[in-house]
Amino acid sequence: MPIADDRRKKRSSVHFTSLCFRTLPALATSFTRICKNWQFCVYKNAFGTSDQRNIKEDKLKEKSQESTIPHGLLHKHPFAKKVTTLPKARYGGRHAVTMLPGGGIGPELMSYVKEVFKYGGVPVDFETVQIHPTSDSNEDLEYAITSIRRNGVGIKGNIETKSLDTSVISRNVAIRNQLDLFVNVVHCKSYAGVAGQHQNVDIVIVRQNTEGEYAMLEHESPPGVVESMKVITAQNSERVARYAFEFARKNNRKKVTTVHKANIMKLSDGLYLETARNVAKEYPEIQHNDMIIDNCCMQLVSNPHQFDVMSMPNLYGSIVSNVICGLIGGAGLLSGRNFGDYYAVFEPGTRNTGTAIAGKNIANPIAMLNASVDMLEYLNLKPYANTIKLAVEKTINEDLIHTPDLKGNASSLDVVQNIIRHVQTLSVKW
Repeated sequence: MPIADDRRKKRSSVHFTSLCFRTLPALATSFTRICKNWQFCVYKNAFGTSDQRNIKEDKLKEKSQESTIPHGLLHKHPFAKKVTTLPKARYGGRHAVTMLPGGGIGPELMSYVKEVFKYGGVPVDFETVQIHPTSDSNEDLEYAITSIRRNGVGIKGNIETKSLDTSVISRNVAIRNQLDLFVNVVHCKSYAGVAGQHQNVDIVIVRQNTEGEYAMLEHESPPGVVESMKVITAQNSERVARYAFEFARKNNRKKVTTVHKANIMKLSDGLYLETARNVAKEYPEIQHNDMIIDNCCMQLVSNPHQFDVMSMPNLYGSIVSNVICGLIGGAGLLSGRNFGDYYAVFEPGTRNTGTAIAGKNIANPIAMLNASVDMLEYLNLKPYANTIKLAVEKTINEDLIHTPDLKGNASSLDVVQNIIRHVQTLSVKW
């Protein structure tokens, strides 16, 4: 019996082994098919069929086109932005800033900024890019724009464009358009130590910065007949209007005045005014009114204190900012800020080249120094900004050291050296 049992066990073992060899390939094939089907199901669930994928991609594109920039404004590009802000260039704790000296008095004013920053210990390094005013090539302009895109921030003098080639547009306009610096902000505030036409003026100009008459679209069809296009878009009008109201809300301003000429230019300025009125409905706590540009200039001269924040198209902004400068002392005092979604460029408020006084040591450095203060505030270097700002105010209001444009007899260097003296006294030793 034991022998028979042993034989049965051997036959069973041989039969089981044979069965395994016959069935394992089939099992392996079935398992492979199952895996493939499972992979297909996973892929199908995740990505769908080609038709389903196309539908999903179309929906994503629709959503991307509905994506908004800060304050709910559609960006000019049709696809969603991957980021809302770009980090500013910093190396070893120091900020990199593009410097465009420009023409006329620009280079000497930039040297004063560097000198004040040096004595104030400001952690900023400048990348200087020169743009030649008579060049027909855009190579130097591309260098400047690339530098600002890399650093995120720039400070500039007024850049001349002396080329006789009509296809070469203003370098200043090109920079604003290429970087989409859609808004220009000029804070017009009088100094107690400067004898102006009016005292205690405090007006903020919010100016459309990339279109209007500055679209640079001109042509001469038959000889002696020139056409110049004024471009106003609802999108950019809304961006500027919303910026003005947001600025008013964040800075506790009570009123926004929209300046226009819609009584004559019913479509272009009419669109700008209509857009501003629609945006104003979203800010019920802020008073909104509008004023024709002709009347606005007269009202500024007679009673500037009625204005708080002023929003206007491009050309009117240039006119109004110069009028207010004349009321409070001159063009050498005010700074201008150019903002886009990603970049910021700072400059004197009236964008004058000052070629006639270049190299004479009489140019007023205050506007450019105020532009540098705005830049430091933007970079969140507020202690340094406050130090330079206070030094400027002491020089103008207390020491009464003024250049000839302010009816003084001080040179540019006299003003700068006095500011440096205050900066050294006021600076916190970090």
